[in-house]
Order: sequence, then structure tokens, then C-alpha cells
Amino acid sequence: MMSTNPSKARDRAYESFTERLLSREIKPGQFVSQRELTEITGMPLGAIRELIPRLEAEGLITTVPQRGMQVAHVDLTLIRNAYQFRLFLETQATALFVRAASDETIAQLRAAHEDIIRRAEAGESQTLIADAEATDRLLHETIVDHLGNEIISNAYRVNWIKIKLIRRNETSLYSELVIPVMRDHLAVIAALERRDEAAAVEAMSFHINQSRTRALDIEQ
Repeated sequence: MMSTNPSKARDRAYESFTERLLSREIKPGQFVSQRELTEITGMPLGAIRELIPRLEAEGLITTVPQRGMQVAHVDLTLIRNAYQFRLFLETQATALFVRAASDETIAQLRAAHEDIIRRAEAGESQTLIADAEATDRLLHETIVDHLGNEIISNAYRVNWIKIKLIRRNETSLYSELVIPVMRDHLAVIAALERRDEAAAVEAMSFHINQSRTRALDIEQ
């Protein structure tokens, strides 16, 4: 019988944990035990024990003395830290993307965003939110991943999970935000097309700060 690869089991446990965190089966601030995590994720205890150091290192759980493990709690500190990280990383990545991205890549980003706006203006509702969120993520990940730096890309994705937790209360409002967010992105894309580094960075900064303001309004 072939033995299970521990690293693959740990990776599956991580994927299961983050999926359930984003679907709110695991809630921010919730206290959990190793046994509870095995039940929630459907993964064996060994994989969970291997997983915990990674979750602690990424700030997705914290060990609280006398109480156990607590899932990341959404508060003002998390909001400020997560958005500051985004601002620092994505403005620098955008500046480099302006110089290096192909015309074809930029054109594909524009087409994806314009399609979402057309569908939103036509009143489409089925799958629109999911597709808009995927298009939103596409722009940011394309810019970050273009750096070709696995460490940065991984750190960005961990921060993205935290941003999703912060935005959990925006869900009911997201339909109203689809067009404004897509237009924010199109301002970035227009600057990319002109190869205008300063304008692209400014547009990206504006977009991230708008999102941060909404998150702070919700928390406060």
C-alpha cells in the first residue's frame, strides 16, 4: 500500500480550511480545537497538526493561552494592516506591470471588465456577482503574479483571504458596487494602455483606498 504524501495532505487540509473560512462554516474569531478542525475539514488529525503552524505563521489562527486556537478576528487592526499591505505591494507591482505587460494581456483585462459592465447595465443577475468577483481578482492577481516572485504571490493570496473576511458584510451591497469597482479597474487599465506609470499607480491607489474606506465604515 502506498503511503500518503504528508505535504499533499497538509495542502489539502489548507485548501479545505480556507474554503470553509470563506464560506463562513468557520467564522472569524471562532475558537476551534484540532478535533473540531478534523470534523469541519474532513481531514485526518495528522494533517491538521501539520497545518496549524502554517495557519499561525500566516496569521489565520492564533493560539490563545488557556483558551485554545482562535480564528483570525476581523477588527480595525486587521483592516488597516491588510489594506496597507495591499497598497504597498500593488502600487509597486502596478508600476512594474506598466513597463512589462504585453498589449495582449492588457487588452484581455479590458475586455473582461467591459463584459461585466455590459452585463450589469443589462440587469443580469444570474452568475454576475461571481463573475464580477473573479474579474476583480483577475486584475489584481495578473499584476502581482507578473512579478514572477512566488513568495510575493503567496503572501498576496494570504492577504486576499483576510480581505475576503473583512468584506464579508459587503455581500448584500456588492451588486451595487459591481459597476463602480469595474470602472475603478478600467481607470487602471486605461493608464496601462497609455504606459503611464504615475497615472496607473494613482488609479490603483485610489481603488484600494476606496475599498479600505468601505471596510472601515462597515467595521465602525
